[in-house]
Amino acid sequence: MTNFKLAISDKKGKSITKELKDTEANPLLGLQVGSDVDATIVGMSGKMRITGGSDKSGVPMRSDVHGMARKYVLLSKGVGFQENEKGLRKRKLVRGNTISDEIFQINIKFDGEIKDVEEPKKEATEEEPKKEAAKEEPKKEAAKKEPKKEAAKKEPKKEAAKKEPKKEAAKKEPKKNA
Repeated sequence: MTNFKLAISDKKGKSITKELKDTEANPLLGLQVGSDVDATIVGMSGKMRITGGSDKSGVPMRSDVHGMARKYVLLSKGVGFQENEKGLRKRKLVRGNTISDEIFQINIKFDGEIKDVEEPKKEATEEEPKKEAAKEEPKKEAAKKEPKKEAAKKEPKKEAAKKEPKKEAAKKEPKKNA
């Protein structure tokens, strides 16, 4: 049961995601970063090149680490390392360059243009404004109700302030008599 999410991008910068499950994903098992794949796997015509990926916990694949295993490697630049200081080297966890069943996402570069426009995404974008409008209406009503609550809170404070001086005056009088 292998599941891969493919992030496919073309030369012009357009990208799409496809999900491959079980038997559809089997042709990708054992391939390495940098190898070419036929695009018929995802329903397109042309060639694709595997450029990287990450496993289920987000550990990135690195092309210069051989095998499928996760390893701690001393890095100074490149995938899986963010340089904070010049000359800094650090031991980081990366995954090897071979695709296994533990890989979750695979990044792929497509040599042609992506012409596939997915219809479910368009439907989802049409529904989102309706949901956002419905969410905004209760917020407006809540904003109208809040000033009334604040006004109600301020009135008891004034009454409490008036009562306190009376109590102090009552306390001072018995002290003077004694």
